[in-house]
Amino acid sequence: MIDPTKMPKFEVPNEMRDLADKSIQQARRAFDTFMDASQEAVSRAKGSGETVQHSVEDAGRKAVSFAEQNVKAALEHGQALVQAKGLDEVMKLQTEFMRTQMQAMQTQMKAMGEMAQEAFKPKR
Repeated sequence: MIDPTKMPKFEVPNEMRDLADKSIQQARRAFDTFMDASQEAVSRAKGSGETVQHSVEDAGRKAVSFAEQNVKAALEHGQALVQAKGLDEVMKLQTEFMRTQMQAMQTQMKAMGEMAQEAFKPKR
């Protein structure tokens, strides 16, 4: 069995941390620009009927919102990983990120399923 106290210490050079941090900041700015454009496109969506249009627009807005939440979480996670001081911290961060993303995915899928059921529910 490997003795964890005798393993070499995991360190990321400061130059790499700075480069990764700048890359994440650039990705975040690019993503924000993309989200603005996406939200504008969704708000201009056209449908064949008023009800269909409303459902499509709502679903589009919700999907864009979920995508925005997920990408922001990934960017924050990347930034946290860059700042990690050791392999144990990286593993802890990764485990927590995966847990919270699985919970978010369940919540998002449930919300989209409910929207789909409502959209296709027979109107009286």
